[in-house]
Amino acid sequence: MIQNLPAKWDLEADVVAIGSGIGGLAAAITAHDHGAKALVLERSDQVGGVTALSMGEVWVAGNHHAHALGIEDSPESGFRYLKRLSMDYGDDVAILNTVVHAPAALKYFEDKIGLKMQVIRDCPDYYYGHSNNSVAEGRMLEVAPFPAETLGEWQSRTRVSQMPYGMTHHDMFEAGGVANMMKWNFGRMAERLTKDERCLGAGLAAYFVKGVLDRGIPMQTGANAEELIGDGSRVVGVRVTTGGRDLFVKANRGVVIAVSSYERNQNLNKTLGQQLELGSMVFSTINGANFRLAGPVGARIARVPDITSLGFVVPGEEDEEGKPLWRGALQTIGQPHTIVVNRKGKRFGNEAFYRQFYYTIDMIDGGNQTHPNFPCWVIIDSQVREKYPFASIMPGQDWPNGLGVTADSIADLAGKIGVDAHGLKATIDSFNIHAEKGEDPEFHRGTHPWSVWMCGDPFHKPNPNLGPLVKPPFHAVELRRMGGTGIPSAGLLTDHHCRAIGWDDKPIEGLYAAGNSVARMETGAVMQSGISNARGMTHGYLAGRHVTGNASDLLEKEVARLGL
Repeated sequence: MIQNLPAKWDLEADVVAIGSGIGGLAAAITAHDHGAKALVLERSDQVGGVTALSMGEVWVAGNHHAHALGIEDSPESGFRYLKRLSMDYGDDVAILNTVVHAPAALKYFEDKIGLKMQVIRDCPDYYYGHSNNSVAEGRMLEVAPFPAETLGEWQSRTRVSQMPYGMTHHDMFEAGGVANMMKWNFGRMAERLTKDERCLGAGLAAYFVKGVLDRGIPMQTGANAEELIGDGSRVVGVRVTTGGRDLFVKANRGVVIAVSSYERNQNLNKTLGQQLELGSMVFSTINGANFRLAGPVGARIARVPDITSLGFVVPGEEDEEGKPLWRGALQTIGQPHTIVVNRKGKRFGNEAFYRQFYYTIDMIDGGNQTHPNFPCWVIIDSQVREKYPFASIMPGQDWPNGLGVTADSIADLAGKIGVDAHGLKATIDSFNIHAEKGEDPEFHRGTHPWSVWMCGDPFHKPNPNLGPLVKPPFHAVELRRMGGTGIPSAGLLTDHHCRAIGWDDKPIEGLYAAGNSVARMETGAVMQSGISNARGMTHGYLAGRHVTGNASDLLEKEVARLGL
Protein backbone atom coordinates (compact mmCIF):
# COMPACT_ATOMS: atom_id res chain seq x y z
CA MET A 1 0.00 0.00 0.00
CA ILE A 2 1.35 3.42 -0.99
CA GLN A 3 1.65 5.78 1.94
CA ASN A 4 1.74 9.39 0.81
CA LEU A 5 -0.46 11.37 3.18
CA PRO A 6 -0.59 15.08 2.36
CA ALA A 7 0.17 17.80 4.86
CA LYS A 8 -3.45 18.93 4.60
CA TRP A 9 -6.68 17.90 2.87
CA ASP A 10 -8.45 20.35 0.52
CA LEU A 11 -11.76 18.46 0.33
CA GLU A 12 -13.31 15.77 2.46
CA ALA A 13 -16.15 13.27 2.08
CA ASP A 14 -17.02 9.86 3.39
CA VAL A 15 -17.28 8.33 -0.07
CA VAL A 16 -15.54 9.66 -3.18
CA ALA A 17 -16.82 8.40 -6.54
CA ILE A 18 -14.40 8.86 -9.43
CA GLY A 19 -16.44 9.03 -12.63
CA SER A 20 -19.93 10.36 -13.31
CA GLY A 21 -21.48 7.55 -15.34
CA ILE A 22 -24.15 5.30 -13.90
CA GLY A 23 -21.67 3.39 -11.69
CA GLY A 24 -20.19 6.39 -9.93
CA LEU A 25 -23.50 8.21 -9.56
CA ALA A 26 -25.29 5.10 -8.26
CA ALA A 27 -22.56 4.62 -5.66
CA ALA A 28 -22.74 8.26 -4.52
CA ILE A 29 -26.55 8.19 -4.27
CA THR A 30 -26.64 4.90 -2.37
CA ALA A 31 -23.91 5.98 0.04
CA HIS A 32 -25.69 9.29 0.70
CA ASP A 33 -28.98 7.53 1.34
CA HIS A 34 -27.26 5.35 3.93
CA GLY A 35 -25.93 8.28 5.90
CA ALA A 36 -22.60 9.06 4.24
CA LYS A 37 -21.34 12.30 2.77
CA ALA A 38 -20.56 11.67 -0.92
CA LEU A 39 -18.56 13.50 -3.58
CA VAL A 40 -18.33 12.85 -7.34
CA LEU A 41 -15.15 13.66 -9.28
CA GLU A 42 -15.36 13.92 -13.07
CA ARG A 43 -12.36 14.38 -15.34
CA SER A 44 -14.22 16.01 -18.25
CA ASP A 45 -16.35 19.14 -18.28
CA GLN A 46 -19.62 17.21 -18.58
CA VAL A 47 -21.21 14.55 -16.37
CA GLY A 48 -23.03 11.41 -17.43
CA GLY A 49 -20.02 9.47 -18.65
CA VAL A 50 -20.12 6.72 -21.23
CA THR A 51 -23.62 5.84 -19.97
CA ALA A 52 -24.93 8.87 -21.86
CA LEU A 53 -23.40 7.60 -25.12
CA SER A 54 -25.10 4.22 -24.91
CA MET A 55 -28.46 3.05 -26.21
CA GLY A 56 -29.56 3.13 -22.57
CA GLU A 57 -30.64 -0.50 -22.38
CA VAL A 58 -30.62 -2.14 -18.94
CA TRP A 59 -30.79 -5.97 -18.84
CA VAL A 60 -32.47 -7.25 -15.66
CA ALA A 61 -33.69 -10.84 -15.46
CA GLY A 62 -36.80 -11.34 -13.30
CA ASN A 63 -37.61 -7.63 -13.01
CA HIS A 64 -40.96 -6.40 -11.70
CA HIS A 65 -41.93 -4.63 -14.94
CA ALA A 66 -41.82 -7.89 -16.87
CA HIS A 67 -43.76 -9.60 -14.09
CA ALA A 68 -46.47 -6.91 -14.33
CA LEU A 69 -46.85 -7.77 -18.02
CA GLY A 70 -47.32 -11.43 -17.21
CA ILE A 71 -43.88 -12.45 -18.51
CA GLU A 72 -42.48 -15.46 -16.70
CA ASP A 73 -38.84 -14.99 -15.72
CA SER A 74 -36.51 -15.08 -12.73
CA PRO A 75 -32.98 -14.10 -11.70
CA GLU A 76 -32.20 -17.82 -11.51
CA SER A 77 -33.11 -18.23 -15.19
CA GLY A 78 -30.95 -15.21 -15.99
CA PHE A 79 -28.09 -16.84 -14.11
CA ARG A 80 -28.39 -20.04 -16.16
CA TYR A 81 -28.54 -17.99 -19.38
CA LEU A 82 -25.32 -16.10 -18.64
CA LYS A 83 -23.52 -19.09 -17.16
CA ARG A 84 -24.01 -21.21 -20.25
CA LEU A 85 -23.01 -18.48 -22.66
CA SER A 86 -20.00 -17.35 -20.59
CA MET A 87 -18.25 -20.59 -21.63
CA ASP A 88 -16.63 -20.72 -18.17
CA TYR A 89 -14.65 -17.52 -18.84
CA GLY A 90 -16.89 -15.90 -16.25
CA ASP A 91 -17.29 -16.63 -12.56
CA ASP A 92 -20.41 -18.28 -11.15
CA VAL A 93 -20.51 -16.15 -8.02
CA ALA A 94 -20.04 -12.93 -9.99
CA ILE A 95 -22.80 -13.93 -12.41
CA LEU A 96 -25.19 -14.81 -9.62
CA ASN A 97 -24.30 -11.70 -7.63
CA THR A 98 -25.27 -9.41 -10.48
CA VAL A 99 -28.47 -11.17 -11.52
CA VAL A 100 -29.86 -11.40 -7.96
CA HIS A 101 -29.00 -7.79 -7.11
CA ALA A 102 -29.95 -6.10 -10.39
CA PRO A 103 -33.73 -6.31 -9.67
CA ALA A 104 -33.13 -4.95 -6.16
CA ALA A 105 -30.97 -2.11 -7.45
CA LEU A 106 -33.54 -1.30 -10.13
CA LYS A 107 -36.36 -1.10 -7.59
CA TYR A 108 -34.18 0.92 -5.23
CA PHE A 109 -33.42 3.66 -7.74
CA GLU A 110 -36.99 3.76 -9.00
CA ASP A 111 -38.17 4.33 -5.44
CA LYS A 112 -35.40 6.70 -4.39
CA ILE A 113 -34.59 8.91 -7.39
CA GLY A 114 -37.77 8.61 -9.45
CA LEU A 115 -36.10 6.52 -12.15
CA LYS A 116 -38.81 5.55 -14.64
CA MET A 117 -38.15 2.33 -16.53
CA GLN A 118 -40.24 0.32 -18.97
CA VAL A 119 -39.92 -2.95 -20.85
CA ILE A 120 -38.65 -2.65 -24.42
CA ARG A 121 -41.47 -4.58 -26.02
CA ASP A 122 -40.69 -7.43 -28.42
CA CYS A 123 -36.94 -7.13 -27.74
CA PRO A 124 -35.54 -10.66 -27.32
CA ASP A 125 -32.39 -11.84 -25.62
CA TYR A 126 -29.54 -12.27 -28.08
CA TYR A 127 -29.83 -16.04 -27.91
CA TYR A 128 -33.59 -16.35 -27.79
CA GLY A 129 -34.43 -19.46 -29.76
CA HIS A 130 -30.97 -20.88 -29.08
CA SER A 131 -31.00 -21.08 -25.28
CA ASN A 132 -33.68 -22.54 -23.03
CA ASN A 133 -33.15 -19.73 -20.51
CA SER A 134 -33.61 -16.87 -22.95
CA VAL A 135 -36.80 -14.83 -23.20
CA ALA A 136 -38.69 -13.28 -26.10
CA GLU A 137 -39.02 -9.98 -24.20
CA GLY A 138 -38.98 -8.55 -20.71
CA ARG A 139 -35.35 -8.37 -19.60
CA MET A 140 -34.42 -5.36 -21.69
CA LEU A 141 -35.57 -2.10 -20.11
CA GLU A 142 -35.23 1.55 -21.04
CA VAL A 143 -36.08 4.85 -19.42
CA ALA A 144 -39.16 6.94 -20.04
CA PRO A 145 -38.21 10.33 -21.55
CA PHE A 146 -36.47 12.55 -18.99
CA PRO A 147 -37.23 16.31 -18.84
CA ALA A 148 -33.69 17.70 -18.89
CA GLU A 149 -34.80 21.22 -17.96
CA THR A 150 -35.19 19.90 -14.40
CA LEU A 151 -31.38 19.67 -14.24
CA GLY A 152 -31.16 23.45 -14.02
CA GLU A 153 -27.63 24.74 -14.59
CA TRP A 154 -26.49 21.16 -15.11
CA GLN A 155 -28.71 20.71 -18.18
CA SER A 156 -25.97 21.79 -20.57
CA ARG A 157 -23.31 20.10 -18.45
CA THR A 158 -24.94 16.67 -18.68
CA ARG A 159 -23.72 14.73 -21.67
CA VAL A 160 -25.82 13.71 -24.68
CA SER A 161 -24.71 11.63 -27.67
CA GLN A 162 -24.83 11.02 -31.40
CA MET A 163 -27.61 8.48 -30.78
CA PRO A 164 -31.18 9.60 -31.64
CA TYR A 165 -31.82 10.40 -27.98
CA GLY A 166 -35.15 12.05 -28.75
CA MET A 167 -36.62 8.60 -29.47
CA THR A 168 -37.34 5.57 -27.32
CA HIS A 169 -36.80 2.05 -28.57
CA HIS A 170 -40.57 1.77 -28.88
CA ASP A 171 -40.64 4.84 -31.13
CA MET A 172 -37.96 3.40 -33.38
CA PHE A 173 -39.13 -0.18 -33.63
CA GLU A 174 -42.86 0.42 -33.97
CA ALA A 175 -41.94 1.91 -37.35
CA GLY A 176 -39.79 -1.04 -38.41
CA GLY A 177 -36.51 -0.38 -36.63
CA VAL A 178 -33.28 1.18 -37.81
CA ALA A 179 -33.65 -0.20 -41.32
CA ASN A 180 -36.85 1.83 -41.66
CA MET A 181 -35.57 5.04 -40.13
CA MET A 182 -37.29 7.09 -42.81
CA LYS A 183 -40.63 5.93 -41.37
CA TRP A 184 -39.89 7.16 -37.86
CA ASN A 185 -42.10 9.79 -36.30
CA PHE A 186 -39.68 12.68 -36.63
CA GLY A 187 -42.35 15.11 -35.48
CA ARG A 188 -42.37 13.35 -32.11
CA MET A 189 -38.58 13.38 -32.09
CA ALA A 190 -38.45 17.10 -32.89
CA GLU A 191 -40.95 17.86 -30.14
CA ARG A 192 -38.85 15.96 -27.60
CA LEU A 193 -35.62 17.62 -28.71
CA THR A 194 -37.26 21.04 -28.52
CA LYS A 195 -38.36 20.32 -24.96
CA ASP A 196 -35.05 18.53 -24.27
CA GLU A 197 -36.74 15.33 -23.20
CA ARG A 198 -33.98 12.75 -23.27
CA CYS A 199 -34.29 9.04 -24.02
CA LEU A 200 -31.80 6.18 -24.44
CA GLY A 201 -28.46 6.55 -22.65
CA ALA A 202 -28.71 10.32 -22.44
CA GLY A 203 -31.97 9.93 -20.52
CA LEU A 204 -30.65 7.17 -18.28
CA ALA A 205 -27.62 9.25 -17.29
CA ALA A 206 -29.81 12.30 -16.69
CA TYR A 207 -32.03 10.44 -14.19
CA PHE A 208 -28.97 9.61 -12.08
CA VAL A 209 -27.52 13.11 -12.40
CA LYS A 210 -30.85 14.44 -11.12
CA GLY A 211 -30.70 11.99 -8.22
CA VAL A 212 -27.30 13.39 -7.24
CA LEU A 213 -28.45 16.99 -7.59
CA ASP A 214 -31.58 16.41 -5.50
CA ARG A 215 -29.37 15.19 -2.65
CA GLY A 216 -26.98 18.10 -2.86
CA ILE A 217 -24.08 15.76 -3.60
CA PRO A 218 -21.24 17.87 -5.03
CA MET A 219 -20.00 17.04 -8.54
CA GLN A 220 -16.54 18.41 -9.30
CA THR A 221 -15.89 18.55 -13.06
CA GLY A 222 -12.52 19.11 -14.68
CA ALA A 223 -11.04 17.09 -11.82
CA ASN A 224 -8.51 14.50 -12.96
CA ALA A 225 -7.82 11.82 -10.37
CA GLU A 226 -4.04 11.30 -10.51
CA GLU A 227 -3.34 8.81 -7.73
CA LEU A 228 -4.89 7.13 -4.73
CA ILE A 229 -3.63 7.96 -1.27
CA GLY A 230 -3.12 5.33 1.39
CA ASP A 231 -2.19 5.38 5.06
CA GLY A 232 -0.32 2.10 5.03
CA SER A 233 -3.35 -0.10 5.60
CA ARG A 234 -6.16 1.30 3.43
CA VAL A 235 -7.04 3.80 0.73
CA VAL A 236 -7.94 7.09 2.40
CA GLY A 237 -8.12 9.60 -0.43
CA VAL A 238 -7.11 10.73 -3.88
CA ARG A 239 -4.84 13.37 -5.39
CA VAL A 240 -6.64 15.35 -8.07
CA THR A 241 -5.40 17.94 -10.53
CA THR A 242 -7.75 20.73 -11.54
CA GLY A 243 -7.00 24.11 -13.05
CA GLY A 244 -3.29 23.37 -13.00
CA ARG A 245 -3.07 22.67 -9.28
CA ASP A 246 -3.26 19.71 -6.93
CA LEU A 247 -6.24 19.02 -4.71
CA PHE A 248 -6.05 16.41 -1.98
CA VAL A 249 -9.43 14.79 -1.37
CA LYS A 250 -9.96 12.77 1.78
CA ALA A 251 -12.25 9.73 1.68
CA ASN A 252 -13.15 8.72 5.22
CA ARG A 253 -14.82 5.47 4.22
CA GLY A 254 -13.83 4.65 0.67
CA VAL A 255 -13.10 5.51 -2.96
CA VAL A 256 -15.16 4.09 -5.83
CA ILE A 257 -13.41 3.90 -9.22
CA ALA A 258 -16.02 4.14 -11.98
CA VAL A 259 -14.12 5.61 -14.92
CA SER A 260 -15.15 3.12 -17.62
CA SER A 261 -12.32 1.44 -19.51
CA TYR A 262 -9.29 2.03 -21.73
CA GLU A 263 -10.78 2.21 -25.21
CA ARG A 264 -8.91 5.37 -26.24
CA ASN A 265 -5.54 4.00 -25.14
CA GLN A 266 -4.11 2.09 -28.11
CA ASN A 267 -1.30 0.58 -26.06
CA LEU A 268 -3.76 -0.96 -23.61
CA ASN A 269 -6.09 -2.02 -26.43
CA LYS A 270 -3.20 -4.04 -27.83
CA THR A 271 -1.60 -5.36 -24.66
CA LEU A 272 -4.68 -5.98 -22.52
CA GLY A 273 -7.44 -6.38 -25.07
CA GLN A 274 -5.49 -7.63 -28.08
CA GLN A 275 -7.27 -5.15 -30.34
CA LEU A 276 -5.09 -3.49 -32.97
CA GLU A 277 -5.59 0.18 -33.93
CA LEU A 278 -9.05 0.45 -32.47
CA GLY A 279 -11.30 3.26 -33.60
CA SER A 280 -13.62 4.56 -30.91
CA MET A 281 -16.94 6.28 -30.37
CA VAL A 282 -16.09 7.39 -26.81
CA PHE A 283 -14.34 10.52 -25.61
CA SER A 284 -10.59 10.72 -25.07
CA THR A 285 -10.65 10.48 -21.26
CA ILE A 286 -11.64 6.80 -21.48
CA ASN A 287 -8.01 5.70 -21.46
CA GLY A 288 -7.41 3.26 -18.61
CA ALA A 289 -7.46 5.48 -15.54
CA ASN A 290 -8.86 2.55 -13.55
CA PHE A 291 -5.57 0.69 -13.97
CA ARG A 292 -3.43 3.79 -13.46
CA LEU A 293 -5.18 4.52 -10.17
CA ALA A 294 -5.63 1.02 -8.75
CA GLY A 295 -2.43 -0.58 -10.01
CA PRO A 296 -0.03 1.12 -7.57
CA VAL A 297 -2.09 -0.11 -4.59
CA GLY A 298 -1.92 -3.71 -5.78
CA ALA A 299 -5.25 -4.22 -7.53
CA ARG A 300 -5.59 -7.39 -9.56
CA ILE A 301 -6.59 -7.38 -13.24
CA ALA A 302 -8.67 -10.02 -15.00
CA ARG A 303 -9.73 -10.38 -18.62
CA VAL A 304 -12.25 -12.28 -20.72
CA PRO A 305 -12.52 -12.67 -24.53
CA ASP A 306 -12.63 -9.45 -26.51
CA ILE A 307 -15.75 -7.89 -27.96
CA THR A 308 -14.63 -6.91 -31.45
CA SER A 309 -16.78 -4.43 -33.32
CA LEU A 310 -16.52 -2.97 -36.80
CA GLY A 311 -17.10 0.53 -38.03
CA PHE A 312 -16.07 3.28 -40.42
CA VAL A 313 -15.79 7.04 -40.65
CA VAL A 314 -17.98 9.12 -42.96
CA PRO A 315 -15.76 11.85 -44.44
CA GLY A 316 -16.44 15.23 -42.89
CA GLU A 317 -18.16 13.96 -39.74
CA GLU A 318 -16.51 14.89 -36.44
CA ASP A 319 -17.16 14.13 -32.79
CA GLU A 320 -17.42 16.63 -29.94
CA GLU A 321 -13.61 16.79 -29.73
CA GLY A 322 -13.21 17.61 -33.43
CA LYS A 323 -11.92 14.15 -34.31
CA PRO A 324 -13.31 11.78 -36.97
CA LEU A 325 -16.66 10.40 -35.85
CA TRP A 326 -16.85 6.63 -35.92
CA ARG A 327 -20.04 4.96 -37.06
CA GLY A 328 -20.80 1.42 -35.94
CA ALA A 329 -21.52 -1.14 -38.66
CA LEU A 330 -23.56 -3.53 -36.50
CA GLN A 331 -26.96 -2.61 -37.92
CA THR A 332 -25.80 -1.66 -41.40
CA ILE A 333 -24.24 -4.99 -42.31
CA GLY A 334 -27.28 -7.02 -41.25
CA GLN A 335 -29.70 -5.32 -43.66
CA PRO A 336 -30.94 -6.90 -46.88
CA HIS A 337 -28.85 -6.47 -50.06
CA THR A 338 -25.66 -6.31 -47.99
CA ILE A 339 -22.71 -8.65 -47.41
CA VAL A 340 -19.23 -8.45 -45.91
CA VAL A 341 -16.25 -10.09 -47.63
CA ASN A 342 -12.53 -10.62 -47.06
CA ARG A 343 -9.60 -10.25 -49.50
CA LYS A 344 -10.62 -13.43 -51.29
CA GLY A 345 -14.07 -12.03 -51.89
CA LYS A 346 -15.59 -14.57 -49.51
CA ARG A 347 -18.15 -14.13 -46.79
CA PHE A 348 -16.95 -15.47 -43.45
CA GLY A 349 -19.86 -15.27 -41.03
CA ASN A 350 -23.39 -14.24 -40.15
CA GLU A 351 -23.31 -10.48 -40.71
CA ALA A 352 -26.63 -10.00 -38.93
CA PHE A 353 -25.50 -11.52 -35.63
CA TYR A 354 -22.40 -9.73 -34.41
CA ARG A 355 -21.72 -12.22 -31.60
CA GLN A 356 -20.90 -14.85 -34.21
CA PHE A 357 -19.52 -12.60 -36.90
CA TYR A 358 -17.07 -10.45 -34.96
CA TYR A 359 -15.18 -13.37 -33.44
CA THR A 360 -14.16 -14.36 -36.96
CA ILE A 361 -12.46 -11.00 -37.53
CA ASP A 362 -9.58 -11.73 -35.17
CA MET A 363 -9.07 -15.32 -36.29
CA ILE A 364 -5.41 -16.00 -37.11
CA ASP A 365 -4.26 -18.41 -39.81
CA GLY A 366 -1.21 -19.94 -38.19
CA GLY A 367 -0.04 -21.34 -41.51
CA ASN A 368 0.82 -17.93 -42.92
CA GLN A 369 0.45 -15.69 -39.85
CA THR A 370 -2.32 -13.52 -41.22
CA HIS A 371 -5.80 -12.42 -40.27
CA PRO A 372 -7.60 -14.02 -43.22
CA ASN A 373 -10.78 -12.04 -42.60
CA PHE A 374 -9.23 -8.66 -41.96
CA PRO A 375 -9.27 -6.21 -43.60
CA CYS A 376 -12.81 -6.67 -44.85
CA TRP A 377 -15.38 -4.70 -46.80
CA VAL A 378 -19.13 -4.20 -46.65
CA ILE A 379 -20.67 -4.50 -50.12
CA ILE A 380 -24.10 -3.02 -50.93
CA ASP A 381 -26.15 -2.47 -54.05
CA SER A 382 -28.35 0.48 -54.95
CA GLN A 383 -31.41 -1.10 -53.35
CA VAL A 384 -29.82 -0.30 -49.99
CA ARG A 385 -29.28 3.30 -51.06
CA GLU A 386 -32.93 3.54 -52.10
CA LYS A 387 -34.48 1.94 -49.01
CA TYR A 388 -32.20 2.00 -45.98
CA PRO A 389 -29.87 4.31 -44.09
CA PHE A 390 -26.16 3.61 -44.34
CA ALA A 391 -25.03 4.97 -40.97
CA SER A 392 -25.89 8.68 -41.20
CA ILE A 393 -26.49 8.64 -44.98
CA MET A 394 -30.20 8.60 -45.66
CA PRO A 395 -31.94 7.25 -48.78
CA GLY A 396 -31.87 9.91 -51.46
CA GLN A 397 -28.80 11.67 -50.09
CA ASP A 398 -25.66 11.91 -52.19
CA TRP A 399 -22.98 9.35 -51.43
CA PRO A 400 -20.11 11.27 -49.74
CA ASN A 401 -16.87 11.68 -51.67
CA GLY A 402 -14.14 9.58 -50.12
CA LEU A 403 -16.43 7.00 -48.52
CA GLY A 404 -15.24 3.73 -50.02
CA VAL A 405 -15.58 3.13 -53.75
CA THR A 406 -18.39 2.87 -56.29
CA ALA A 407 -18.59 0.83 -59.49
CA ASP A 408 -21.17 -0.26 -62.04
CA SER A 409 -20.06 -3.88 -61.96
CA ILE A 410 -18.89 -6.34 -59.36
CA ALA A 411 -15.68 -6.96 -61.30
CA ASP A 412 -14.81 -3.25 -61.34
CA LEU A 413 -15.68 -2.94 -57.65
CA ALA A 414 -13.38 -5.84 -56.78
CA GLY A 415 -10.53 -4.26 -58.74
CA LYS A 416 -10.90 -0.94 -56.95
CA ILE A 417 -10.68 -2.48 -53.47
CA GLY A 418 -8.11 -5.15 -54.26
CA VAL A 419 -10.40 -8.12 -53.67
CA ASP A 420 -10.30 -11.30 -55.78
CA ALA A 421 -12.83 -10.61 -58.54
CA HIS A 422 -13.68 -14.25 -59.28
CA GLY A 423 -14.16 -14.97 -55.60
CA LEU A 424 -16.39 -11.96 -55.09
CA LYS A 425 -18.56 -12.78 -58.13
CA ALA A 426 -18.95 -16.40 -57.04
CA THR A 427 -19.84 -15.31 -53.52
CA ILE A 428 -22.50 -12.85 -54.66
CA ASP A 429 -23.95 -15.24 -57.24
CA SER A 430 -24.35 -17.96 -54.61
CA PHE A 431 -25.62 -15.53 -51.97
CA ASN A 432 -28.23 -14.12 -54.34
CA ILE A 433 -29.70 -17.52 -55.23
CA HIS A 434 -30.31 -18.34 -51.59
CA ALA A 435 -31.28 -14.80 -50.53
CA GLU A 436 -34.15 -14.84 -53.03
CA LYS A 437 -35.50 -17.78 -51.04
CA GLY A 438 -34.77 -16.12 -47.68
CA GLU A 439 -32.10 -18.66 -46.83
CA ASP A 440 -28.43 -18.64 -45.88
CA PRO A 441 -27.32 -22.27 -45.68
CA GLU A 442 -23.68 -21.28 -45.14
CA PHE A 443 -24.00 -19.00 -42.09
CA HIS A 444 -27.73 -19.08 -41.18
CA ARG A 445 -28.21 -15.34 -41.34
CA GLY A 446 -31.67 -14.24 -40.30
CA THR A 447 -32.31 -17.15 -37.92
CA HIS A 448 -31.79 -15.20 -34.68
CA PRO A 449 -34.90 -13.26 -33.63
CA TRP A 450 -32.62 -10.59 -32.16
CA SER A 451 -31.06 -10.06 -35.62
CA VAL A 452 -34.47 -9.40 -37.09
CA TRP A 453 -35.32 -6.98 -34.28
CA MET A 454 -32.02 -5.09 -34.32
CA CYS A 455 -30.97 -4.79 -37.96
CA GLY A 456 -33.58 -6.46 -40.16
CA ASP A 457 -36.37 -4.97 -42.21
CA PRO A 458 -39.58 -6.63 -40.96
CA PHE A 459 -41.36 -5.54 -44.13
CA HIS A 460 -38.86 -7.30 -46.41
CA LYS A 461 -39.86 -10.80 -47.48
CA PRO A 462 -39.15 -13.65 -47.25
CA ASN A 463 -36.34 -12.90 -44.76
CA PRO A 464 -35.87 -9.53 -43.00
CA ASN A 465 -32.06 -9.89 -43.05
CA LEU A 466 -31.52 -11.24 -46.57
CA GLY A 467 -31.81 -9.69 -50.01
CA PRO A 468 -29.87 -10.20 -53.27
CA LEU A 469 -27.28 -7.73 -54.54
CA VAL A 470 -28.31 -7.17 -58.13
CA LYS A 471 -28.82 -3.47 -58.80
CA PRO A 472 -25.87 -1.25 -59.79
CA PRO A 473 -24.07 0.89 -58.94
CA PHE A 474 -22.44 -1.08 -56.15
CA HIS A 475 -20.59 0.40 -53.18
CA ALA A 476 -17.79 -1.01 -51.02
CA VAL A 477 -16.59 0.48 -47.72
CA GLU A 478 -13.63 -0.89 -45.79
CA LEU A 479 -14.48 -1.77 -42.19
CA ARG A 480 -12.07 -1.22 -39.34
CA ARG A 481 -11.97 -2.48 -35.77
CA MET A 482 -13.94 -0.17 -33.54
CA GLY A 483 -14.81 0.06 -29.90
CA GLY A 484 -18.35 0.53 -28.73
CA THR A 485 -19.18 2.31 -25.50
CA GLY A 486 -16.15 1.48 -23.40
CA ILE A 487 -16.91 -2.24 -22.96
CA PRO A 488 -13.49 -3.81 -22.25
CA SER A 489 -12.10 -7.31 -22.13
CA ALA A 490 -9.95 -6.45 -19.10
CA GLY A 491 -10.78 -4.73 -15.84
CA LEU A 492 -10.26 -4.67 -12.10
CA LEU A 493 -11.19 -7.79 -10.20
CA THR A 494 -13.69 -7.21 -7.38
CA ASP A 495 -15.51 -9.27 -4.78
CA HIS A 496 -19.30 -9.48 -4.41
CA HIS A 497 -19.37 -6.18 -2.49
CA CYS A 498 -17.45 -4.53 -5.34
CA ARG A 499 -14.29 -4.15 -3.26
CA ALA A 500 -11.14 -4.20 -5.40
CA ILE A 501 -9.15 -7.40 -4.94
CA GLY A 502 -5.36 -7.52 -4.60
CA TRP A 503 -3.00 -10.11 -6.02
CA ASP A 504 -3.17 -11.83 -2.65
CA ASP A 505 -6.91 -12.37 -3.32
CA LYS A 506 -7.82 -10.15 -0.39
CA PRO A 507 -9.94 -6.97 -0.56
CA ILE A 508 -8.05 -3.69 -0.70
CA GLU A 509 -9.56 -1.79 2.19
CA GLY A 510 -11.24 1.45 1.21
CA LEU A 511 -11.19 0.77 -2.55
CA TYR A 512 -14.23 -0.15 -4.68
CA ALA A 513 -14.89 -0.30 -8.42
CA ALA A 514 -18.01 -0.19 -10.56
CA GLY A 515 -19.20 -0.55 -14.14
CA ASN A 516 -16.79 -1.03 -17.01
CA SER A 517 -13.82 -0.38 -14.73
CA VAL A 518 -14.56 -3.88 -13.40
CA ALA A 519 -13.57 -7.12 -15.16
CA ARG A 520 -16.57 -8.68 -16.92
CA MET A 521 -16.64 -11.81 -14.80
CA GLU A 522 -20.46 -11.77 -14.94
CA THR A 523 -20.45 -12.35 -18.69
CA GLY A 524 -17.26 -14.13 -19.67
CA ALA A 525 -17.37 -14.86 -23.40
CA VAL A 526 -20.86 -13.46 -23.91
CA MET A 527 -22.03 -9.91 -24.37
CA GLN A 528 -25.70 -9.06 -24.09
CA SER A 529 -26.98 -5.56 -24.72
CA GLY A 530 -28.06 -3.90 -21.49
CA ILE A 531 -25.65 -5.75 -19.22
CA SER A 532 -23.08 -2.94 -19.07
CA ASN A 533 -25.60 -0.42 -17.76
CA ALA A 534 -27.06 -3.03 -15.41
CA ARG A 535 -23.57 -3.80 -14.09
CA GLY A 536 -22.85 -0.12 -13.45
CA MET A 537 -26.13 0.45 -11.64
CA THR A 538 -25.76 -2.73 -9.58
CA HIS A 539 -22.08 -2.28 -8.74
CA GLY A 540 -22.69 1.27 -7.57
CA TYR A 541 -25.60 0.11 -5.44
CA LEU A 542 -23.53 -2.68 -3.85
CA ALA A 543 -20.48 -0.48 -3.25
CA GLY A 544 -22.61 2.29 -1.75
CA ARG A 545 -24.21 -0.15 0.66
CA HIS A 546 -21.04 -1.92 1.75
CA VAL A 547 -18.93 1.21 2.23
CA THR A 548 -21.57 2.51 4.65
CA GLY A 549 -21.79 -0.72 6.63
CA ASN A 550 -25.07 -1.86 5.06
CA ALA A 551 -23.87 -4.79 2.98
CA SER A 552 -26.50 -6.86 1.19
CA ASP A 553 -26.90 -10.52 2.12
CA LEU A 554 -28.97 -11.52 -0.93
CA LEU A 555 -26.05 -13.37 -2.54
CA GLU A 556 -25.35 -15.51 0.51
CA LYS A 557 -29.02 -16.51 0.67
CA GLU A 558 -29.13 -17.42 -3.01
CA VAL A 559 -25.85 -19.36 -2.88
CA ALA A 560 -27.22 -21.40 0.02
CA ARG A 561 -30.52 -21.99 -1.78
CA LEU A 562 -28.85 -23.14 -4.98
CA GLY A 563 -26.11 -25.09 -3.22
CA LEU A 564 -23.27 -23.37 -5.07
